[in-house]
Amino acid sequence: MVTTEVRSGTTTQDSGLLLLRVAIGLIMAAHGAQQLLGWFGGGGIDGTAAFFASSGYSAATLMAILSGLSHVVGGLALVVGLFTPLAAAAIIGTMVNAIAVMWGSGFFASGGGIEYELFLTVVAAGLSLTGPGRYAFDRNVPALREHRIGYGVAGIVLGVVAGVLVLALFR
Repeated sequence: MVTTEVRSGTTTQDSGLLLLRVAIGLIMAAHGAQQLLGWFGGGGIDGTAAFFASSGYSAATLMAILSGLSHVVGGLALVVGLFTPLAAAAIIGTMVNAIAVMWGSGFFASGGGIEYELFLTVVAAGLSLTGPGRYAFDRNVPALREHRIGYGVAGIVLGVVAGVLVLALFR
């Protein structure tokens, strides 16, 4: 008899978490490469710093570097499932700032709104809560081998607090 029942921790769920991690992680890392290196049609540090300056951030070059590094390091850490709550926090923090910059433009991305950034934030938060699944380097970190909800919540809180702190200090 074939069953469609899916239980927690199954290969199906772990494969789905891997797919989500790889997708959001590569998207974020590629965006960070645009910011830091000018790859994929990006502006590099100078172009990214100009964007931050035009968006009202002080220390625009520092912000460009921190944003790019958060995207690349957080994204690649999600891809391999390493320190997943911290990787998610890096993405959440950068997206809090992206949402703040785009806040007055409405919801839908077609009008310059926050739709896409909000989606990335929610996916990162979801991965922080669920953990990376079995196909992740976190399985080799004793403290993270068995994901606990507290780690996930801490990752979300850290990301939001870091994002708000950057806004308060630099914008």
